[in-house]
Amino acid sequence: MYAIIGIAVVLGSVVGGYLMEHGNLSVLLQPAELVIIFGAATGAFLISSPAKVVSLVAKNIMTIFTGKAVSRDEYLELLSLLNLIFSKIRKEGLISIESDIENPRQSPLFSRYKSVISDSHALDFICDNLKVMITTNMPPHELDDLMEIDIETNHYEELTPSISITKVADALPGLGIVAAVLGVVLTMGKIDQPPAVLGHSIGAALVGTFLGVLMCYGFVGPMATNLEHKAKEKEIYARVIKTALVAFVGGSAPQMAVESGRRAIPGQVRPGFSELETALRKK
Repeated sequence: MYAIIGIAVVLGSVVGGYLMEHGNLSVLLQPAELVIIFGAATGAFLISSPAKVVSLVAKNIMTIFTGKAVSRDEYLELLSLLNLIFSKIRKEGLISIESDIENPRQSPLFSRYKSVISDSHALDFICDNLKVMITTNMPPHELDDLMEIDIETNHYEELTPSISITKVADALPGLGIVAAVLGVVLTMGKIDQPPAVLGHSIGAALVGTFLGVLMCYGFVGPMATNLEHKAKEKEIYARVIKTALVAFVGGSAPQMAVESGRRAIPGQVRPGFSELETALRKK
């Protein structure tokens, strides 16, 4: 939603300011310039990107408009689930959760927490590390290192669309200059025309530079930054899980392990201590 509002603000500000100076909008409508800039940008992206990267970008690009940030309630659901898992392990032993983590979407333990089940990466991360706890006697520091490797690997993949789109954004001003130069070349062929014709042709050529810079800093660059923020959110979500698991394996009581996870949540969406305690009692 905010991305759509931002696009409207950028367009409104640029076009509105241009019209305030009595600019002629028809001069800015240069389809050929758009074909040159965006066609070349798309081609450059395909040249630089393996098939996997193209697929990741295509998969993630729409989340700029449809995705939402992790909310306080979703963090509360995650912490409540972890508390329930830890409590069951403490009372009945590690083997008691084996059937739950083998098929979590059918498990009565997991199925109550829709936001966790809907995130396949988080669900796999929880279940995989619980399986490690069941099958090995790994010390807390080794489990911490193992989960850190997993988080870093996933974070790199989540950042790939942002990095790729940033490179496209960086290329747009240069491609705008390419379009402008081609416009100047065409203008040179009209050197015998009246000044009014030359002026219009030169103005059309300069639109290429304008579009390249505007698209870079007004649209494509901010889209890449948006995807970077989303990747960081997913990393933080995984670190909350990691912190709670390591604390529990280290010997903390279920509620204290969950409290450790709560401290890894950024302040703006972090549930309060009493809020978490109330949620755990309800569950």
